[in-house]
Amino acid sequence: MRSVRDESGTLYLLLKQSGESSRVRHPETGEERYIANDELEPVDGESPLATAARAVPDAARTVLTAVRDDRSLGLLLDLDARGPTPVRTLLSAYDLCESDLHGMLAEFRAAGLVEETRVAGERGYETTETAADGLDHLRT
Repeated sequence: MRSVRDESGTLYLLLKQSGESSRVRHPETGEERYIANDELEPVDGESPLATAARAVPDAARTVLTAVRDDRSLGLLLDLDARGPTPVRTLLSAYDLCESDLHGMLAEFRAAGLVEETRVAGERGYETTETAADGLDHLRT
């Protein structure tokens, strides 16, 4: 299997190649079809596994790559449900030490899943639209 692109720029997974045409699968829709070989070109530097991962929406992939365990996923889910929350509340609400909480929040900030905010005059965090969209995809 490898990644290929057609003349319009659409990315596919090459499943089988014969003399005149190739069977390809669109990674986002799963649709399989045949395309003439002369209309396809290999995509250098694009892993077929990365192409296959495009079946999952970008926001959900961002969440999946940023959470490292159930606790961090739970933190992101709860923060999304709570809305903007002061850091002091987060520290008292969970069984996390301060460094673990801040480490998780830093990873989420780097991934674009949470942003710092002010809540009742205190420093806090809230989830971004990317986080909310990604979590919605994972819940369904």
